[in-house]
Amino acid sequence: MYLFMEAAARGTFPVYFVAVYVVGFIAAVSIGSIAWYNSKRPAGWEDAQKPSIVPEIKTDNSSEVNK
Repeated sequence: MYLFMEAAARGTFPVYFVAVYVVGFIAAVSIGSIAWYNSKRPAGWEDAQKPSIVPEIKTDNSSEVNK
């Protein structure tokens, strides 16, 4: 960590390089969480409620699954 801090202080470490990784990680976690919550539930979790922050994604068979 010290190496990165020292490089950033001298201005030789490209900030945009780190920004791309940070934004990409946040996007991957967000999209992955939404996909996981909207996927089929594992055995024993079929009746579990998903968090209200996760949007409902409508598909052709979603009306059959939610009944």
